[in-house]
Amino acid sequence: MTKIVVTGGAGFIGSNLAERLIETGREVVVVDDLSYGSLTNLKSVINNDNFTFIKGDICQPEVLEKAGADANCIIHLAAYKIPRYGNALKTLNVNNDGAKAVFNYGAKYNIKTIIASTSDVYGKNTNIPFNENDDLVLGAPSIRRWAYAISKAFDEQLALAYYNEKELPVVILRFFGSFGPHNHRSWWGGPQAVFIEQALKDKPITVHGDGCQTRSFCYVSDTVNGIILAMETKEAVGEVINVGSDHEICIKDLAQKIIALTNSKSQIEYIPYERFGGRYEDVRHRVPDLSKAYKLFGYKPTVSLDNGLKKTIDWQKSFYLN
Repeated sequence: MTKIVVTGGAGFIGSNLAERLIETGREVVVVDDLSYGSLTNLKSVINNDNFTFIKGDICQPEVLEKAGADANCIIHLAAYKIPRYGNALKTLNVNNDGAKAVFNYGAKYNIKTIIASTSDVYGKNTNIPFNENDDLVLGAPSIRRWAYAISKAFDEQLALAYYNEKELPVVILRFFGSFGPHNHRSWWGGPQAVFIEQALKDKPITVHGDGCQTRSFCYVSDTVNGIILAMETKEAVGEVINVGSDHEICIKDLAQKIIALTNSKSQIEYIPYERFGGRYEDVRHRVPDLSKAYKLFGYKPTVSLDNGLKKTIDWQKSFYLN
């Protein structure tokens, strides 16, 4: 694998992935419309001879064509996330249209394609930890919160259809709670990003619901390692694979941990889901079974939650503390 195309590569995971790929001597082409990503995230590689940036919408066929037919792998990270406050239509359209464009490009040139899916597809399933063969249990269609999960579940089925009917060598990775430097410092970046920002400013930590919902958080270097291992492993083709950390923590404990790590004066403020409108619905638990990733390519996260949070806190401090 010598030439890698990364969609959404100016975003959080994509920029960290681009840095790692450049470090390993690969040629990297990032395609991003900069709607949520930033060239600042790519400042360490932007002038590297092995790096190319293409600004554009991947749904326009000519944009991906600029990346070239000689790519060895395309890693599709560009996506719109959970519509907590709205934009369900944009979430559905962007994610589905983008996936179709990438799969058509990959199938045309027989390029190995890795698509980022999400732990959100497991929805309200109560079988913890989540195994890749578990049922996907989503909420009522009247609740717009599920638009993201539905779009990604459709993308997974589309990927497998391209694999079975067009022989596209595709891998589906379900990410669990990735965090770290270059994270979007809003709810797009996850609760830890918002909590750190609030704690550093001694503002109330806004925990949604009762805070007893649990999550697993994976430091971005471990997420990137999972992507690269999947890219390099032939046996991963045609598979759906969990990538993340299996360390479970409830959200209110995460908030308290961040308050302690930042020596903040913040207090937790609980926000009822009713404030979001649209009958917003959360999931109670989200923890992966990582045995398949370990069996296929030896994947095992190595960065602890505390160490990852310390690194992320130091990065977020740099934006407004001198």
